[in-house]
Amino acid sequence: MTTRADTAAFTLAGLNLIQQALSIFDRDLRLVLINRPMQAMFDLPDTLCAPGTTFEAVIRHLATSGEYGPIDDLETFIEARVTLARTFEPHYMERQRANGRTISVEGAPLPQGGWVTVYTDITAIRQQEELLRSRSESLSEEVLQRSEELARTNRQLAATITALEETRRQLMETEARTRTTTEMMPAHIARVDATGRYTFSNNRLADVMPGRPASIVGLHISDTLGPEAYARVQPHLDAAFSGRASTFEFSDEASSRRIRAAFTPDPLEPGVYILSQDVTEETQARAALQQTRRREIAAQLTSGLAHDFSNLLTIILGQQAKLARLDLPGEAPACVTATLQAARRGGTLLERIADITSPRTWQPKPMRLSPFLDDLANLADPTLPAGLTLTMEDHTTAPLMADPGLLQDALLNLVLNARDACAGRAEARITIAAHELQGTWLEIAVTDTGPGFSAEALDHGAAPFFTTKGGEGSGLGLAMVYDMAKLAGGALRLSNTGTGARVILRLPLRHALSLPASGLVLLVEDSPDLRAPIRDMLTGLGYAVAEASSVPEALALAETLEVALILSDITLEGSEPGHTLADRLPQVPLRLMTSLPPGDPRHRAARARAPVIAKPFTAETLANALREGERTP
Repeated sequence: MTTRADTAAFTLAGLNLIQQALSIFDRDLRLVLINRPMQAMFDLPDTLCAPGTTFEAVIRHLATSGEYGPIDDLETFIEARVTLARTFEPHYMERQRANGRTISVEGAPLPQGGWVTVYTDITAIRQQEELLRSRSESLSEEVLQRSEELARTNRQLAATITALEETRRQLMETEARTRTTTEMMPAHIARVDATGRYTFSNNRLADVMPGRPASIVGLHISDTLGPEAYARVQPHLDAAFSGRASTFEFSDEASSRRIRAAFTPDPLEPGVYILSQDVTEETQARAALQQTRRREIAAQLTSGLAHDFSNLLTIILGQQAKLARLDLPGEAPACVTATLQAARRGGTLLERIADITSPRTWQPKPMRLSPFLDDLANLADPTLPAGLTLTMEDHTTAPLMADPGLLQDALLNLVLNARDACAGRAEARITIAAHELQGTWLEIAVTDTGPGFSAEALDHGAAPFFTTKGGEGSGLGLAMVYDMAKLAGGALRLSNTGTGARVILRLPLRHALSLPASGLVLLVEDSPDLRAPIRDMLTGLGYAVAEASSVPEALALAETLEVALILSDITLEGSEPGHTLADRLPQVPLRLMTSLPPGDPRHRAARARAPVIAKPFTAETLANALREGERTP
């Protein structure tokens, strides 16, 4: 069903296609509509073409621009025109313009009041009529007929050209809007032809898969992605070339990103449309959620069993304690002692199971890794034998967001496992090395100079209860480390080096920006009603506050003030969103705030530039977001 807005759009498009200039004024002599030929014919500025413009303003512009030729008394002339217009009388006239062109002017009143006026350029018709009139005696009837046909053809051609120009303008506007939309999308949109070469790209491939070129039109997809990534997508690309659409995910090792891609066959000509997105953070969050749900299920399954088993162990320990107090013959005391030891080991195992299935969540806090590793070394050193060296290497560049308690437990487990593996080896060494990977992951590698993992351990080392220590091991150490990595949205990898074993903890990399606890905050918010309570929160936290309502105003203030921190809304007065301050003032820490939903493209674009605080928020939430560098969801 066509809406009123659609009807208005169709009507305007149709009026823009006709050759005649047209204007409509209402009963109050205010403009309702001017079509594009009218604006072009009289060279009217855009301000005079806006609905609501007075008839007097239009006449004044035409008179002062020379449309009516020399005028002795401008005000009297304008007043006469306005007075005549108020009568709403139908009229038709032809007049010669100051530029020499001849136009016809036809006005008609409207039932609702006001009138419509149509202006037609009849210069060519007048010239043709004069020519025919001057030579009519010498022209034959056939020549007259051919002249008339030629005139009709010329009028048809002029109408066709007008239509084509309007269509071309609309296509250019549509193409510009489409290009702007695709370039603003937080995804790579592209098309490859039947040979696999890019024919279109919104130049966002380097944002989705860092390390790839931004300008790729004309390149082959295999050269652009590289052999490893291309091998992962080639089966889906071949399927799309054969007419089968697909959506899939793959890990791009070159950029350490998780990519979701959609391949859609081109229905018009051989080729494939490609949509690819970086879903690394989504995948990390999904992995953490899945691990939490697994732990909940495991806890439900084991809680009842653990309760009954605990009761059984209590009975066994009680009965064996009674037996130990009796005067037992022969080897009975040794049997009682062995049973007690086994029961106590069962109790220890229950505690480990409770630890691995008890409710735990990844609770990241700002932390620097170097002092954290130093503390870890102090905890681990007393448990290490003489001759075993523990080395810490921190290659990170800034404070990070991590859960220090869970991370410490995990690394201690790995150090103790490595200690046991190196037992009996002279000058053994354990190394913990941390570094940032592609701006996406925090990798902490624990290596040792022991015998390395067996093939079976490489396959099943992280599985619960798998152990290579025989009766001395519970098989829950690596399982707990794996559990911690998954809770954070990361992964655990086991491998061997030429000199021992390596365990890699890969955790999502989140930097904790170091922000001032006092100083001048530049508050950029275009709503005075919102600025007031946020200003009160900031001053209550010990900050001084300067206020702006747009990006240009914020830049002007930053030039004259010593700004310690910027707190800006995403949507502001003017055309520039708040997150552009990250580029305009890169030396000043930036926090963004918004009431936009997380799925809004503007929210996603801003979140890629700076932490975002969701409105509404409390003073406590604001304080945490400013001082700890946390991203408020």
